[in-house]
Amino acid sequence: MKRVAILGSTGSIGTQALEVIQQHADKLKAVVLAAGNNYELLVHQAKTFLPEYVLIHDEHYSKVKEALQNLPVHVLSGKKNLTDIVSLDSIDVVLTALVGFAGLEPTINAIKHKKNIALANKETLVVAGELITQLCEQYQVQLLPVDSEHSAIFQCLTGEPLDTIEKIYLTASGGPFRGKKRQDLQHITPQQALKHPNWSMGAKITIDSATLMNKGLEVIEAKWLFNLSPEQIEVVVHPQSIIHSMVEFTDGSIKAQMGLPDMKLPIQYALSYPDRWQNDFPRFNFFNYPNLTFEVPDTQTFTCLSLAIQAMKEGGTMPCVLNAANEIAVQAFLQHKIGFLQIADYITRAMENIPHVSNPDVHQLLHTDNQTRRQVEQWIES
Repeated sequence: MKRVAILGSTGSIGTQALEVIQQHADKLKAVVLAAGNNYELLVHQAKTFLPEYVLIHDEHYSKVKEALQNLPVHVLSGKKNLTDIVSLDSIDVVLTALVGFAGLEPTINAIKHKKNIALANKETLVVAGELITQLCEQYQVQLLPVDSEHSAIFQCLTGEPLDTIEKIYLTASGGPFRGKKRQDLQHITPQQALKHPNWSMGAKITIDSATLMNKGLEVIEAKWLFNLSPEQIEVVVHPQSIIHSMVEFTDGSIKAQMGLPDMKLPIQYALSYPDRWQNDFPRFNFFNYPNLTFEVPDTQTFTCLSLAIQAMKEGGTMPCVLNAANEIAVQAFLQHKIGFLQIADYITRAMENIPHVSNPDVHQLLHTDNQTRRQVEQWIES
């Protein structure tokens, strides 16, 4: 029985992870569920799965506490408890599905307490990839990718020496605006950007997919997960989202991992690894997809991908600046404060103006993140 803490249990990844746990109740147990503002869903989850602990934002604490008062579930709130809870002896694996930078400190603490990490929070490796990978090695912790693309690479590399990788190909659907040019995107609304053609995801990651920033963040994540140079990572637009990613080896052979666009499969693999478990997920039928196509990404229109690659190459605090500026800009776009194309404009401005630190420690990363957020918010409001 693997005992799981889900940080971000009410989000898209968290809810699908609980579906996986429900299907494998003989092998998995949810012992911690942590959420942000969706307290009603958290209460429902707690009543269904009876975890040892639930965590919620301070403002909803009393409502959750009252709703669960007759159940053997401890209710906690606050950022400190979120970071501390991962140290519990009753936890075997921590699924980090929080949105954005918020996942960094709990992930670091979980690693220090030798909990294996099922990583769905790509921003953790974007911001602090070197630090996280060093800690995993120091504490002998497994870092198991949940993103479909990184799970695909991870599966393709099973049994293969890492020094035989020539290149990896991260596939991208192209998002809802594939084929559009900049002039077509001048008046895009959040409602239009949230209509992803293939995947059902949370709002922030869906907007990131529309700008191709999500693929940029995945490029940075892949660098750290698989110890690659920037030149070994290529993005390929694959509109059908059937091939989730590929590895090309030094002999010219290519391995691809395929399947329907369903996040429950990479979630299950991260929780079951090194085993594969049977399930009743829908199966892929080749004859339903007679044509699989591939395109070069349009980085002239979708400049966020280029900005992410630039940040990866510069290193230091630059990916942290990129990530923080993107989070604030995406939030502003969703609130109708800025236009779709302005997301990249504010990220560019932040990368040009926020002081750079070449070899940051965690405190410098926290400072850079905070400084970037404040600055971008000021630019947007001015």
